[in-house]
Amino acid sequence: MSIAERLKRMKTTLKKEARILEEIAEAIDEKAASAVDLLLNTRGHVLVGGAGTSNPVARRFAHLLSCSGRPALFISTADALHGGAGAVTPADTVVLISKGGKTREVNGFARIAKERGARLVAFTEAPESELGRMADAVVKVKVPPGSDPYGMVATASSLANAAVADAICETILVESGYSLESFAATHPGGAVGEKIEQDGFLKK
Repeated sequence: MSIAERLKRMKTTLKKEARILEEIAEAIDEKAASAVDLLLNTRGHVLVGGAGTSNPVARRFAHLLSCSGRPALFISTADALHGGAGAVTPADTVVLISKGGKTREVNGFARIAKERGARLVAFTEAPESELGRMADAVVKVKVPPGSDPYGMVATASSLANAAVADAICETILVESGYSLESFAATHPGGAVGEKIEQDGFLKK
């Protein structure tokens, strides 16, 4: 493949994913908005997990929720089935990401979380799945057929889940009134921390 062909392939992928995100934006519904209510009203922590490619998306979502004023942590669903589920309390909300809603570790953890009294939010393309049926709120994220290579390599689908998570975090940030000053207090590190200090948002 020549450099020109390679660039064409890369640009084609980016343009395809941009179109997919536009479709996802149009398809988002009231059920996704109800998930925001659960997250805003969580008294404990939001615990976010998945399996496979969903795990880095879940880790990123948990981090951004914390940046938006909602205390959140990533939790490995595999580790949860080996005792980690003991971290779940009735004050928590568990968010689980599973494309088909059938993953054994994800659903096993979901059942334990529900038994322990936590609320459950599912990110899935299949609201009728076992995970979807267990959930208190379902965020349906479904990409068009052929979006992912072979229909299995989670490129566009993981991007779509991350983008919907971004939309939820920004909504929470605005609706809760979480201020830049509050954010500054928890982000003194790195280039962001330097900018915050330069702009005078960190208290001496």
